[in-house]
Amino acid sequence: MHAFTITPQGPFSLAAGLSFLKGFTPAGYHDTAQDQTLRLAFPADDGHSTVGVEVRQADGPQGIVEAEAIVHTGRPCEGRARTATETEPDPSSPGMDVVRQQLARVLSLDVDGSGFSQLAKGDPVMAELISAYPGLRPVCFHSPYEAAAWAVIGHRIRMVQAAAIKARVAEHHGQHVTVAGRTLHAFPTPLVLRRLDRIPGLPDTKVERLRHLADAALAGHLNASQLRAMPAKDALAHLQALPGIGPFSAELILIRGSGHPDVFPRHEPRLHAAMARAYGLSDPDASDTNRLADISNRWAPYRSWAALLLRTHSGT
Repeated sequence: MHAFTITPQGPFSLAAGLSFLKGFTPAGYHDTAQDQTLRLAFPADDGHSTVGVEVRQADGPQGIVEAEAIVHTGRPCEGRARTATETEPDPSSPGMDVVRQQLARVLSLDVDGSGFSQLAKGDPVMAELISAYPGLRPVCFHSPYEAAAWAVIGHRIRMVQAAAIKARVAEHHGQHVTVAGRTLHAFPTPLVLRRLDRIPGLPDTKVERLRHLADAALAGHLNASQLRAMPAKDALAHLQALPGIGPFSAELILIRGSGHPDVFPRHEPRLHAAMARAYGLSDPDASDTNRLADISNRWAPYRSWAALLLRTHSGT
């Protein structure tokens, strides 16, 4: 295990993030331990390695985040899951600086949040939400690749059903990693996913789309840094060119996969309904996406974060 730290810029609460994850169905996070330790296993951004990491935070809303991580190779092994004991250190595995950057993105710690509390000025809705959820930042998918896979798996089926399928894929084809005394099943790396020709519970069309997404990830088309560096409109258009990715899924990948902090979701009706209630809007303003987007402009440069607080408060 390799240890490293991340110092939050602005308020950050790992405990709040843990509480959020336990209610976020796509994460499938069911750790019942009471030690306030976040345990994660996920494909590394390099496309072939898997990371296991345990995360803790020192006391206080701006306490240093302490992590210990291990990296395992993700070479396919006859279509079955590999355990951590079956792998050897890989010289081509990402260094701890790269792992640190990916974890920081997952926890939205790669963004300076010191100005987030300023959204409360002149906006009573944000003032109430920031006070109600101190230190809560978006906890993202581990990568745009995994967010895209979730979007394809979950299309037109119930979220709990999609989560069960994703968990089975991880158990049967992903790396098994022991993190802080618990065995976790990481989602398979793109190298593994692209070789699957059948996934129980998914039609062949979705399996084919997942293989194409794995190829896209390996080709660099789902690179988080590149997506965030593009104008949001261009990034969304780029994502919608991928198989099975429509406007809603593209926003999910950009916001919750790449961790973009400042995008207003224009295709989330539940968020829009929550905004309308919170800001006392009635039709036609309540159903006017442009009007809602205008309101969200006051949240810049944290529009994604503010939207999360609204969704969390409304239970959507």
